This record gives sequence, C-alpha cells and structure tokens, in this order.
Amino acid sequence: MARSSSQNRVRLANQILQAVREGRFEVGHHLREQQFGDLLQVSRTPVRAALSLLAEHGVVEARRNQGFFLTAPSEELHRFSLEVPSTADQDLYSDIVQDRLADRLPASFTQAEIARRYDVDRTLLQRTLSRLVDDGLLERNAGRGWTFLPTLDTGLALQNSYDFRKIIEPQGLLLPTFRPDPAALERLRIQHHYLESHPRIGTVDARQLFDTDAHFHETIASFSGNVFLLQSVQQQNRLRRLLEFGGYVNRRRVRDWCREHLAILDAVAAGDNATAAEVMRTHLANAYSAAPFFAGKSQRA
Repeated sequence: MARSSSQNRVRLANQILQAVREGRFEVGHHLREQQFGDLLQVSRTPVRAALSLLAEHGVVEARRNQGFFLTAPSEELHRFSLEVPSTADQDLYSDIVQDRLADRLPASFTQAEIARRYDVDRTLLQRTLSRLVDDGLLERNAGRGWTFLPTLDTGLALQNSYDFRKIIEPQGLLLPTFRPDPAALERLRIQHHYLESHPRIGTVDARQLFDTDAHFHETIASFSGNVFLLQSVQQQNRLRRLLEFGGYVNRRRVRDWCREHLAILDAVAAGDNATAAEVMRTHLANAYSAAPFFAGKSQRA
C-alpha cells in the first residue's frame, strides 16, 4: 500500500511538471492546488503531496500560508523528471528476465519451482508470468510448466527487435492518421539539444539517456494515431530496458543518435513525413550496426 501511494505521488508530480512545461510558466509562478486538482481531476490533498515532493527536489518552493511557487527555469524543467518507484510485479519481472539472461534460470520451469526460488505469493507470480507471456518472452507448456521463448537469446532478440522496429516505426510516420503535437516536438527538441551539446556527456546518467531515447520513439509512435503501433513500441522499450541494463557505454553514439533524432523531428515539423520515415529507417540501421551482441554493453537507439 505504501509503495502504491508513493508511486501515485510521483506520477502526479510528473503530471504537474508536464502541465507547467506546456503552460510555459515563468519562475515565481504561483502553482495553485485547486487549479491542478481541476486539471488532473483529483482532490487538493494529493496535489499538495505532489507539490511537496517537487519542493523536496528544489523545483518549486513552499511558502508558509501562501502555497507553492515555481523556482526552476524552463530549460531545467525540460530535463527533469521523477522516477516512479517500481512495483513488486516489475521487480519480479526484471529478476526473472535478468536471471534467465545470466543463465541462472533453465529454459523451462514449473510454477512451483519459480515460486520457491523467488518466495512470492501465487497471485503476484501468476500476474508476472502472464505479463511475460503477453510480452512474447514466455509460453505455457502443453502439459505443466513454462518455457522461455528464443526472444531472450540476446543476439537473436537484438536482431528480431531491430528488424521489427524497422518495419513498424518508419511506417507509422506515413500513416494518414499521423498528427504531430508541436508542443511535444519542441520538448523533445530541447531535451536532445541538451544532450547533443552537453560538454561532459560521459557524466550524464545512463538511465536519463535511455529514458530520453525511449520517450522519443514512443512519442513519435503516439503521433501515428494507431494504438497498436504505440503498444508495440512500448513493448520493445520494455525489452530493451531489460537487455540494456548495463547502460549506454558508447557516449559518442549518444551524440549521433541525438542528431538523428533531431533530423527526424525537423522533418516532422516541416511536414515532410517521407523524409522523416527514411531517416528513421537509417537511424535504426545505424543503431543496430553500433550495438554489440551481448547484454549489458548495449549502445542502441
């Protein structure tokens, strides 16, 4: 219960940050609890808790008997976000996949065996196994037990993932339902210019690099107007996060993919979706070529 409450507080804080970015509020702006409660359809109490969390991180200031006021400039807000604490489901999912990648789990197992290994209750385990099935990582045996699919062979997963992405991501840009959000494009542009021009890119946290990268691809997919395409990109990002837990070690490649992402954004902003699709295809091919064929040392898109 405590973990769920903490997650909701962080999610709401990130939603408030998003609203502040979109509103282009200046430093010193009064962030009114009722205004955000109405906007986000929640009561003032959780809004107050979320604003207090932002105050703990120095983004806003809490003034006694006055409320909360913005203290961070816009360029800082565009590269700031709070990480949502993981759930027990996410922790178990990650543990199972990483143990399989490290050959600590056999290709096939029974539910009783894995329940004993991780000491979890049946309901949590069944939810997690079902999610692994939905993500194409696991299948139920005809008799008893479960079997990991070849997806979790790192080299094969890498090739299959990029082949799949080269099919769907460029095509999403060409759909007649594709509608970009100018504000979202601008936010992506600011985030990427920040990384591309960073004087010490090696000091930037790998998690921030991955999140910027993954958010770019999911945002572009969301413009397609096709929920199945977006869900596919999100599923690929979940797989990439697990396969790439070692981080982005090739920081020169980070600058390259930032420039490639920016070229896609420029083409989309200009309404040239055909060029954007071609650059996306080239970008994914470059990313695959730059990626080594083992987990934990990835340098992907």
